[in-house]
Amino acid sequence: MGALSTMIKHPDDIYPLLKLKIASRHVEKQIPAEPHWAFCYTMLQKVSRSFALVIQQLGTELRNAVCIFYLVLRALDTVEDDTNIATDVKVPILLAFHQHIYDPEWHFACGTNNYKVLMDEFHHVSTAFLELGKGYQEAIEDITRRMGDGMAKFILKEVETIDDYDEYCHYVAGLVGLGLSKLFHASGKEDLASDSLSNSMGLFLQKTNIIRDYLEDINEIPKSRMFWPREIWSKYVNKLEDLKSEENSEKAVQCLNDMVTNALIHMEDCLKYMAALRDPAIFKFCAIPQIMAIGTLALCYNNIEVFKGVVKMRRGLTAKVIDRTKSMDDVYGAFFDFASVIKSKVDKNDPHATKTLSRVEAGQKLCRDSGALSKRKSYIINNEQNSTLIVALFIILAIVYAYLSASPRI
Repeated sequence: MGALSTMIKHPDDIYPLLKLKIASRHVEKQIPAEPHWAFCYTMLQKVSRSFALVIQQLGTELRNAVCIFYLVLRALDTVEDDTNIATDVKVPILLAFHQHIYDPEWHFACGTNNYKVLMDEFHHVSTAFLELGKGYQEAIEDITRRMGDGMAKFILKEVETIDDYDEYCHYVAGLVGLGLSKLFHASGKEDLASDSLSNSMGLFLQKTNIIRDYLEDINEIPKSRMFWPREIWSKYVNKLEDLKSEENSEKAVQCLNDMVTNALIHMEDCLKYMAALRDPAIFKFCAIPQIMAIGTLALCYNNIEVFKGVVKMRRGLTAKVIDRTKSMDDVYGAFFDFASVIKSKVDKNDPHATKTLSRVEAGQKLCRDSGALSKRKSYIINNEQNSTLIVALFIILAIVYAYLSASPRI
């Protein structure tokens, strides 16, 4: 009933959801025949279904390189995240991971569920990596080495200051942005973007994930690993886990808003990076996750539910973003709309209200100056005005589908 209720409230989600379902099935049918590539693309769907979908925007050669890049870094991240691995074992693996990707025999038992399978069967990833062009291999090795070094550093170091926070996010996500820019350039389809803009693309996504995943991370067993900087959260509570206590609700929301405001500093850079892209497939690959990030920040801002459960965009809205994102005009429109949602939720009594509004309005000005805002469908709609006809049509379709499903086949 929950899904049905959501569709009735948002009937314009139905068509994008159907298109997304069809696209997902198409992706499943595009699994290569070779065993190592079949493993890589099947595993990609299991560890990140949304990424598996957007990667299909790319041409075959670049798609293969990005697929392997993602799986290598996901495996590296699995080692870093596994709190059951002793530090004296974990650090050497992180430091040497860039060498292991050249060894088709190497694997390491860690992680859980699909991540454990990825690590156990990592030889498939290495075999596929060795088939990539040299330019792709060099870019992946370089980023893997630098990321492993950074992760090893933060295994032994807490995120105390905002500078620490930016440095950690650079190692685990900013470098992904740099690596993708290198892969795009190696493909011959894009100029090499600046490190600062590439870094911001990664930091915007990573900071959004860190904010959204507070409760999941703080409750992790056997030991939580948190990356909210002490410089921010210590202004509101004595211990980071105190943010989930009911008596600290007001302070928790203020801390959350502080974190979102910090993430918004990267918004303008992200827009500039995407505006410079030339290849339509690469553009869409980059743009969809960034719109999802600003949409998630809009949901999280001033929302106590972040400390109580999972806060994420509804699937229909995600489908709508994937369906609508075709040009930079669409990106400007989406960023403007979700920034407007944040702006509407700013409490003038919030300690960082002025700074939040300043960053939101700077991003909105960039969108407004593009001249694109009058040429797109808005993501902000009045649900009360949804068409009764569309709702009725949905109900009729559901009845027809149920009737056809129940009819005996001859």
